Amino acid sequence: MADTLEKKEAEVTEGVEHTRAVKVYTPAVDIVEKAKEILVTADMPGVDDKSIDITLEKNVLTIYGKVDVDVPEKYRASYVEYGIGDYRRSFTLSNEIDREHIEATVKNGVLRLVLPKAEAAKTKKIEVRAA
Repeated sequence: MADTLEKKEAEVTEGVEHTRAVKVYTPAVDIVEKAKEILVTADMPGVDDKSIDITLEKNVLTIYGKVDVDVPEKYRASYVEYGIGDYRRSFTLSNEIDREHIEATVKNGVLRLVLPKAEAAKTKKIEVRAA
């Protein structure tokens, strides 16, 4: 049985209006927790460093990627199987994240966010002594 992966259209967030008439998809993400950081990897085909916007406001980290349709001059798309649209996803951050040192990189349509843990949230080794 073959599994299929489909883009999910983003749910409309209350109070959010788009200025472009384009579909907005929810990018698939992987979230991995390490001892000193949380790594978020998001698949956003067609997005590069100039077309992505990441904001942090009131504990909400929002990723928005704008995708432009690239059709060569004097041509028009007559049949398209791949859905083109922007990407939007939001995450609520806990106080365990060091907001001042969040890093973001994008390569080949894959966004990588490194969310370092605050000192108080990092795992600490407790030494055990013989009594």
